[in-house]
Amino acid sequence: MKEFQYTIKDACGIHARPAGLLVKVVKSHASTATLEKDGKSCDMRKLMALMGMGVKQGDTVTVKVEGDDEDAAVADIEKFMTENL
Repeated sequence: MKEFQYTIKDACGIHARPAGLLVKVVKSHASTATLEKDGKSCDMRKLMALMGMGVKQGDTVTVKVEGDDEDAAVADIEKFMTENL
């Protein structure tokens, strides 16, 4: 299992458009990805669950990835978040 932490920089946090794109990035890999914040976690393949986390600007989230292509998945997710969130 791989994991990393990321602090959200986008003024709107994880809102509809980037959340939808993030779900697509996660679904393009075989590995499962989980987003954790304040003791809650959600499956990053589920758009409504991701948006329901209420992640705002300045929040630090932990992303955990587990599976056959976890190295590539972590790299893609981290790149997406750095560029868009």
